[in-house]
Amino acid sequence: MEDNRIGRRTVLRTAAALAAASAVTGCGTLMGNGESRTSSGGGGKKRLVVSNSGGAYNDALTKAIYEPFAKETGITVTTVNYQSAQVIAQVKQGRPQVDLMDNGLLIFQKMARLECLEPVDYDRLKNVKGAGIAQVQLAEHAVGKNVWASVMAYRTDSLKRAPKNWADFWNTHSFSGARSLQSAEVDLPELEFALLADGVPLDKLYPLDVDRAFASMSRIRGDVKKFWNTGALPAMLLGRKEVVATSLWGGRADELIRQGMPVAYQWNGARRMTNGWGIPKGADNTDAAYKLIDFSLRPEVQAAFSKLYSGSPVVPAATKLLSEDDLVNQPTSPQNLKTGFDADVAWWDKNRDAVTKRWQEWADA
Repeated sequence: MEDNRIGRRTVLRTAAALAAASAVTGCGTLMGNGESRTSSGGGGKKRLVVSNSGGAYNDALTKAIYEPFAKETGITVTTVNYQSAQVIAQVKQGRPQVDLMDNGLLIFQKMARLECLEPVDYDRLKNVKGAGIAQVQLAEHAVGKNVWASVMAYRTDSLKRAPKNWADFWNTHSFSGARSLQSAEVDLPELEFALLADGVPLDKLYPLDVDRAFASMSRIRGDVKKFWNTGALPAMLLGRKEVVATSLWGGRADELIRQGMPVAYQWNGARRMTNGWGIPKGADNTDAAYKLIDFSLRPEVQAAFSKLYSGSPVVPAATKLLSEDDLVNQPTSPQNLKTGFDADVAWWDKNRDAVTKRWQEWADA
C-alpha cells in the first residue's frame, strides 16, 4: 500500500519542481501544485530528497525525524510524493530523482525483485546492532521503521457484547448487523481474517490457503454491506451506524474514538504491516540516506514519532519511553504483539496479482 492509508496526493512529475525544492531551507514537502511547505530545520547546503506519501504522516515525520535530523547534521530534508511506479521508471532510466524512499515493505519486496533497490549495508547502521529489531523488519533491500495494523472495529451501542475475534465477526447470528471488509482495490484483500474466522491458528496462516479463504469469505458475503475501497470509508460507515463492525486501519478507529463515537476495536487477529526505508538503485546521496535511516532508529526518535502518529516502533527500547496509555494502541506493544501477526510480504509479492484477479472475479460473480 502506498498513499491510500493517509490520503492521495497529486504526484510530482517535473524536474522543475525538484529544482524548486532544492532552494527550500529546512524540511519541506512539495505538493502536487508545485508549491513547497517548509518548516524549520538545519539550513546547510547538503540536501536529501525523500519520497513519502504526504499528509499527516509527513507532518509527523517532519516534526519527529526530519527537523531534529537537519538540526543535528545540517542535512536539509526535502520530501516529495512519488509513487513507487515512478521511482521504478526513473531507476530503469538510470536517473532516480530521490535519495531515499519511505514506503511499505511489500512495495520494497517488489522493487527488490525488479532490481530497483540498493541492498542494505547494515554495517552502516549502528542503531540496528543489538537493538532487538525483529528480523522480518530487516530485509535485504529495506529497513523497517514503523508498524501499523488492520484491526476489527465495532459499535459498542449496537452489539450486546464485544466480538473477541474474527470468528465472532463472521458470526452474524450472535453478533447481528451489517459488516464491511476491505476490497482488493485499496490494498491486500483480507484473506487472513477469513482464515482466522475459519479456525486457522495465527502461526499457521502462511502460505495462505486461498481456496479456504474465499470459501470463508463467501459465508459472510451476504452480510457485508460494502467492501471498502478507500481508507476513510470504513470509519464513515461505522460512524454513521451503517455497519456495526468493520475492518479498518487502526489509526482511523482512534480518530472515531477521539470524536466521542461509541466505537471500540479488537487487537486479536490484527494484521501488522511495516513501513520502512529503501534506497533506489543508483541514488546519488546514499551517505546522507544511511545517516537519516540510522537516526530514525534511535529509541527516542522512534518514540517521538509514535506519540504523533499511529505508527508503532520497530525498536523494542522505544516502547519503554512510551506511557501505558500510548502502548495500549501500539501494534508492537508487548500485549498486542502476542495477539496479532505480521503479513508475509514475500508470499503476497509472489501471489498478489493472482489473488487480486480472483478477488475481482469473486466480487463480480
